[in-house]
Amino acid sequence: MHGIKTNVLTTGTRPISPVATGVIGLVCTASAAAGAATAALDAAFPVNTPVLVTDVRRAIADAGTGGTLRPALEAIYDQASPFVVVVRVPIDNDDQDDAVIGSAGDYSGLHALLAAEAATGQRPRVIGAPGLDTEQVLAALIPVAKKLRGMVYAAAQGDTVAEAAAYRADFSARELMLIWPNWTGDFSGDAVARALGLRARIDEETGWHKTISNVEVLGVTGVSKSLFFDIQDPTTDVSALNDAQITTLVRSPAGGFIYWGNRTCAAEPLFSFESAVRTSQVLQDEIAAGLMWAADKPLTAFLVKDVIETINARLRALVAQQRLIGGRAWFDEALNDAADLAAGKLVIDYEFTPAAPLEGLELNQRITDRYYADLLQQLGGLQSQGA
Repeated sequence: MHGIKTNVLTTGTRPISPVATGVIGLVCTASAAAGAATAALDAAFPVNTPVLVTDVRRAIADAGTGGTLRPALEAIYDQASPFVVVVRVPIDNDDQDDAVIGSAGDYSGLHALLAAEAATGQRPRVIGAPGLDTEQVLAALIPVAKKLRGMVYAAAQGDTVAEAAAYRADFSARELMLIWPNWTGDFSGDAVARALGLRARIDEETGWHKTISNVEVLGVTGVSKSLFFDIQDPTTDVSALNDAQITTLVRSPAGGFIYWGNRTCAAEPLFSFESAVRTSQVLQDEIAAGLMWAADKPLTAFLVKDVIETINARLRALVAQQRLIGGRAWFDEALNDAADLAAGKLVIDYEFTPAAPLEGLELNQRITDRYYADLLQQLGGLQSQGA
């Protein structure tokens, strides 16, 4: 070539885009009267098939009249109208748990959630089976949530505070938040369904770094159990439930009804808060997806620097948005020897500090006579005016 050739080099950092965190994965049953209603239900929500609902209000019309689908969608719609991936499972009066769980081999039952992204383009991250979430179902649902990097919201079983706390002791998953008791009404999964909708609403309005605690729940009129709650008393029924890492339901002193509790069922204290778990999950997915461009590029010093700065830029942005307290990424030479680099393997470390919820606020009240000096000054002024 006799002349000048220009090579366009694609180096530098890349933006990391946020992921959709408020997509609900709803496992449910549904039935309708024979005839056209059944045909409409089967067409809208085929059994063991992930179906993406983009308009919850319209989906309610096709949800049938029996089972858990319709009341769950109604409870969700009271809070928001998020994307919902619906997995309808068969009604089985002999072994409903087995029908809900399905089979991992053919992606039936709750395992259909794993096929949702391929089928619908959306990954469910706010997961529940309202009214169907027995202990056996949860044992199968939690591993699915781990794979999806999502959170399961489920009902704690039991008729008393002590029984609910004992039930909580059976789990140690950071991806699980247990809720007890229920809102008043006929639907046993109402508290779970409304938690799913509220979680999606908070993600949209505030962000994934805010827990579901202390946000008004819409469409409810009462709590199914009588619980003593006093925000200044650590010995109440509500405090006992929170101490057992169970989110409960209360009438807010400010008015309306709220969920009260921030804790997951994690055995690791660093992931005790719902917000810490979801922050970790979101960072995993955002950073991995945001570095897709780097895969298979020549492993040079420039590429390593670009990867690190891409991660750091996203962490700085999240700190500026007050979703993180802090975070950074770096290259550790001890984890990257020459043989690994030659084999195309690179290890980058990053750390983060999630924003913890203000769970305990302590106020020091003091009684003092110092302000009588101000009163004397005021009285002296009155005396001068009288003179």
